Amino acid sequence: MAELATIARPYAEALFKACTERAGNLNEAAAWVDELAAIAANPQLRQLADNPKVTADQVFGVISGVARSALPEMAKNFLRTVIDNGRVEALPEVAAQFRALVNRSNGSSDAVVHSAFPLDAAALADLSSTLEKRFGRKLNLSVQLDESLIGGIRVVVGDEVLDTSVKARLEQMKAALTA
Repeated sequence: MAELATIARPYAEALFKACTERAGNLNEAAAWVDELAAIAANPQLRQLADNPKVTADQVFGVISGVARSALPEMAKNFLRTVIDNGRVEALPEVAAQFRALVNRSNGSSDAVVHSAFPLDAAALADLSSTLEKRFGRKLNLSVQLDESLIGGIRVVVGDEVLDTSVKARLEQMKAALTA
């Protein structure tokens, strides 16, 4: 079977092209693609979609019924195409690749901030401006709590990692003491 990234690439590129040609809102499209990807990542839904006794219309009905908001016409057409081609399992990868295309067109990147404690809006805004200077581009921040860090933060932007957590410093001290 082909790699999921290879399967997902044409779908992500076609959706990106369709959104830019129709002057659609890329961020709005990214939101519903992410939602469809989250739904498609559910193991029970994947099992339903793989069942030969279940029709494409039934799978479409389940996915569109689970979606939190009404899907725009473009989303419905996209979802029907994915389901008709039997590529529901590729939706999470399609969403990731579509998000990368949107970020590239906006000159930004997604960043995940792992924090030991919740960050309020003011602290997140200060952190965002500092990180944008550090990484040299606009960042779309999302925060995940990770109590194992003890304190501080760990920022992941693509394949770059900035780790200022207490856990990382303790690991560095451990390595220095045992060397």
